[in-house]
Amino acid sequence: MSRKAVLITNLGSPDSTSIPDVRRYLKEFLSDDRVFDAPQPIKSYILYCKVLPFRPKKTAEAYESIWSKEGAPLIVTSRKVQRLLQEKTSLPVELSMRYGNPSTRSALERLAQQGIQELFLVPLYPHYAMSSYETAVVDVRKLAREIAPQMRITVQPPFFREPGYIEAMCQRIAPYLKEHYDYLLFSFHGIPERHLRKGDPSKSHCTIVPDCCHNCSPVQSVCYRAQCLRTVEEIVNRLDIPATRHHMSFQSRFGKEPWLKPYTDLELVRLAREGVKRLLVVTPAFVSDCLETLEEIGIQGKNDFLQAGGSSFELISCLNDHPAWIDFLAARVDAFEKQDEPGMAAEVM
Repeated sequence: MSRKAVLITNLGSPDSTSIPDVRRYLKEFLSDDRVFDAPQPIKSYILYCKVLPFRPKKTAEAYESIWSKEGAPLIVTSRKVQRLLQEKTSLPVELSMRYGNPSTRSALERLAQQGIQELFLVPLYPHYAMSSYETAVVDVRKLAREIAPQMRITVQPPFFREPGYIEAMCQRIAPYLKEHYDYLLFSFHGIPERHLRKGDPSKSHCTIVPDCCHNCSPVQSVCYRAQCLRTVEEIVNRLDIPATRHHMSFQSRFGKEPWLKPYTDLELVRLAREGVKRLLVVTPAFVSDCLETLEEIGIQGKNDFLQAGGSSFELISCLNDHPAWIDFLAARVDAFEKQDEPGMAAEVM
């Protein structure tokens, strides 16, 4: 009988807030061609002449502002999720990070030593993007071919509109809506607009067809922006949030090329200047609080909004270890164990 196991994987964090550790992490992250896909000469120049000599100090300071006694929030929370999920299944549950530690290689080596033959890979990204979901899956497959070529890998597809994920998001958001608020901003991690066109297999839909994300197309199975829109639609419909009181935006842009718009940092200022006083912000692309939620939104974003005239800013926590989120993951693992879930496939790309 084949042995089964689960691997949950996320982005990662530096090992510490020291500048060398942050520099090492940034180098690994930005060396990924699915994250920073400029031509190699340009990429090397930007990375080694513009980014790595200067950015690590600023990034290390940002990490220091959110670091806990236990370590990086993303890693700490991910370990909690691993433990809680393990309590709900008899299958071994491993954790890995695409960059940094715990590494994917070490996780696969442990699984191989246990004689695992069937692996359920769960990328902890609700939406498909080449710089997050795709690179995680490709990396696991590549290393598995080297470490355990006999291992069959089943991949959890992006779950941006799965009822269990939407239910968990609604349970997380609903308590905040009971208090007085003026507006709810859905802030998603941004990607370059070029990545949409690059990921469009038809090369004739994304950013080309008018209102492309609302025009049904097979392309949307790998379209990040369309999937973000579907998540927002599902949540606001479930929670009955008026169209006049919510909006979506994109954060964390890097470099000078156009990224998905509108930009969160500019939206925060605009909303305050247009009279929004009490603002809620939720970040559905992140399942665990991390630098991009706690520091970029919770500290920088809050400061920008208040300085622009807002009076109350509330960052809604990510799913983290919310019971409904753990239940969703456990249900997917249970389906894998029984092999009766039609939405799963061994090959997704």
